[in-house]
Amino acid sequence: MEYIRVTKENIDKEHICCALSKNNDIQVSSKKAWLQERFDDGLVFLKSEERGKCFIEYIPVENAWNPIDAEGYMYIDCLWVSGSFKGHGYATDLLNACIEDSKSKGKKGICILSSQKKKPFLADPKFLKLKGFNVCDEADNGIQLWSLPFTEDALQPQYKECAKHPRIEEMGYVLYYTNQCPFNGKYVPVLEGVAKEQNVQFKTIHLQSKEEAQNAPTPITTYALFFDGEYLTNEQMNDKRFLKLLLKQA
Repeated sequence: MEYIRVTKENIDKEHICCALSKNNDIQVSSKKAWLQERFDDGLVFLKSEERGKCFIEYIPVENAWNPIDAEGYMYIDCLWVSGSFKGHGYATDLLNACIEDSKSKGKKGICILSSQKKKPFLADPKFLKLKGFNVCDEADNGIQLWSLPFTEDALQPQYKECAKHPRIEEMGYVLYYTNQCPFNGKYVPVLEGVAKEQNVQFKTIHLQSKEEAQNAPTPITTYALFFDGEYLTNEQMNDKRFLKLLLKQA
């Protein structure tokens, strides 16, 4: 497998693996705009040469859009290999490339979000354990921070206090999200429309800077849905899934 690094110079012509629509689709344009602004912060986007979901996205933790304290670490935003790409060692290839690059930049280790059991849009804990990662922190909602330190004296990453106990004061449905996930460009407005039709209290909080994201009340900032103050899910939903959730919560 050959891999391509997406940069400012080639992002306009390269597809981004997690959103395979045309470049003028809102999912693609919002994600590419977000990436464009992150490259200067040290973000790396490495993907398969073939079209499909096979890529890794990582960034120095001080510039990550997550409330994490991990001085000297690299943070993996997303490692996604799916469909026909699974089972060929590509996830290992991508992870190893991240490790080698991080070491060459003098990083102390890498970290990533996961959970005790596999959850949608989070790294597979079985894969992480196999590759030598360990859980170094866990929020009340079960979202875990996993790390792979490069040296024995490297400090373990931790959540900031604001993210350890995911809870907010506002009632109704409140969605925190960023443009890091391309699906939000399409489906957040869909959920807003459904909530209006169903006369459901629904508020979106669009995190638009790393400072806002690093002080969010949730470890996951790409998509975090709360109801009456309690954290519900990080799984992006379409109209049918949201309607099902509304019925369940009623």
